[in-house]
Amino acid sequence: MAGMPLDREINCKTALTKTGIPGFQYCLNPYVGCTHSCVYCYASFMGRFTGHREPWGTYVDAKVNIAQALAKQLNARRVPEGRVIISSVTDAYQPAEAHYGLTRSCLEALACCQSLEVEILTKSALVVRDLSILKEMPRCSVGFTLTTVDEKVARVFEPGASPPGLRLAAARQLVEAGIAVWVFVAPVLPGVGDSEKALSALFKELKRAGVKDIMADTLNPYPAVLQRLKKVYRTHFPAALADLELCAAEPGLYQESVKKSLRLLGAGLI
Repeated sequence: MAGMPLDREINCKTALTKTGIPGFQYCLNPYVGCTHSCVYCYASFMGRFTGHREPWGTYVDAKVNIAQALAKQLNARRVPEGRVIISSVTDAYQPAEAHYGLTRSCLEALACCQSLEVEILTKSALVVRDLSILKEMPRCSVGFTLTTVDEKVARVFEPGASPPGLRLAAARQLVEAGIAVWVFVAPVLPGVGDSEKALSALFKELKRAGVKDIMADTLNPYPAVLQRLKKVYRTHFPAALADLELCAAEPGLYQESVKKSLRLLGAGLI
């Protein structure tokens, strides 16, 4: 596909996969890999299972038969029940979705299923393309991940994702259309996104967009994630490197500090 790096079309056996994510019974991932290229991506561990040698964030595989696989599961004798998260180890609305439309096809199938509650988590404004389908799904909500409202900072940490302003505009559009919208502030970036000024600016914009359901989480300093972040911090945010190292050395202490700031802003920390 022109304009997208290293795309590969693959087939999947199932669409809905059982998950251990608290509160969910299933996950649905229309793609393998993600070209949002977020530096802090926890899903990068999936790279070892993909058959790719390229760095995580530089490729995406499209599960071109996922809508058919989903329809088969939804029409089985034992219909799946519970909550499903779209998506857990990729972004269902990454740039490839504009071409393939796999997420849209899955939503069309799920709109006819009354036994599943659907939650979408994305960093893309493309989700508003499917507003007409979302309106037909009373048991559906859309979550946007936001780390900052600073466009320059966002370009460094999540270069392939929709800019924060576009995500906020998409959130507002969905809220005004009556869709349940929530925002996940994650990860709170040490020394970059955790100051009172940065968090206040973020929550001010969320309020302006009409978002009331807000959660937040601090950085989980996995070794591979920390290695990538340190490289970026040294280049772009050297003054904040000490904060990142504190988070890595004393994650509990750092989390308590962020919790205090978030409580003052009225957000929950999960």
